[in-house]
Amino acid sequence: MNNSFKHKIGIPRAISYYNNYPFYFGFFNSLGVEVVLSDKTTTAIINEGSKYVVSDTCLPIKVYVGHVVNLLDKGCEYIFVPSIQSTDYKINNCSKIRGLPEIIRNVVDRDFTMVEPTLDKTENIGLYDFCTHSAEIFGITDKKEIKQAMEKGFEIYNNFFKMTQSGMHYEEALNNALNGRLILKPVDIVKPLSVVIMGHGYNLFDERISLNLIKKLEKMDVKVYTSLNVSREASLQAIEDLDEIQYWANELELTGTAAHYLLKGKVDGIIALSAFGCGPDSLMVDEISYHCREYNMPLIHLTIDEHTGEAGFVTRLEAFIDMLIRKKRALISKKSGRIEKSYEVSPLQKEKVLTSAIK
Repeated sequence: MNNSFKHKIGIPRAISYYNNYPFYFGFFNSLGVEVVLSDKTTTAIINEGSKYVVSDTCLPIKVYVGHVVNLLDKGCEYIFVPSIQSTDYKINNCSKIRGLPEIIRNVVDRDFTMVEPTLDKTENIGLYDFCTHSAEIFGITDKKEIKQAMEKGFEIYNNFFKMTQSGMHYEEALNNALNGRLILKPVDIVKPLSVVIMGHGYNLFDERISLNLIKKLEKMDVKVYTSLNVSREASLQAIEDLDEIQYWANELELTGTAAHYLLKGKVDGIIALSAFGCGPDSLMVDEISYHCREYNMPLIHLTIDEHTGEAGFVTRLEAFIDMLIRKKRALISKKSGRIEKSYEVSPLQKEKVLTSAIK
């Protein structure tokens, strides 16, 4: 333990952790606040979180509650539960993420101090206000100190993002950034197939929730792209180029990412990963599905909840990848003047595989 740490704060390994942790880590460490993470998601953590909320609560919230309880079991007295309302003017998060502190306050009846800063750019509550509130809980009010801590947070986050932009895996880039390393090496591996996954970081990069989706695809010799490979500007431009508008705060991870690769024609297919019953996700997936039909781009929608079985998940994934392989072979054969008889997809198969919503 660093002797300069005067305080501790617990951060649940869920929701905004997957997008913002490099910033949180740098910010709190710079202020002399030691960060304690909850354990990686397990079935036990999911089941524990599920005990506290009604059954139709979405999986990411059940997971988040489980991580809060995990931190309490570790003895954390301060737990970071931010309310990220909007990330730009009228660019909103879903109601559950907006009301995350209220959810935790009402379902977890245990003694602890909740650090609950608000980010709401619609109401002109920006990142400086967000960080100031977080620091004040620990008696830190010096503006210069807070701004320096924000700069350190941005430094670590920017290094993390630069590495993911180069193609480095999420975990490797995160580990490098947290340890003060910036390693820029070209990671442009050519594989027979490539896909882009449109999904929230808290679904995709949590290996238990996503059932190791990225690793499964790489074992199938598939090149995988995610939102971390696309800049904010490129995602926004892609949404505009499709004549759509951004409404949801996390839309760049889904609509913007998928649209970028769809318009560039750089992938063979799109995988949409979302939690069962997520309203905003269903709207965004429907939107991209419409444009995929325009561009003749195969898309599969994988939905997950705490009951999702790995066997069925893998079967659907393998069927989709097999279809992409046969489709690509047929295109190559057509260009070379040969007839590929092995690629025959019936209308029913197209309906089930190309643009299906798998429950």
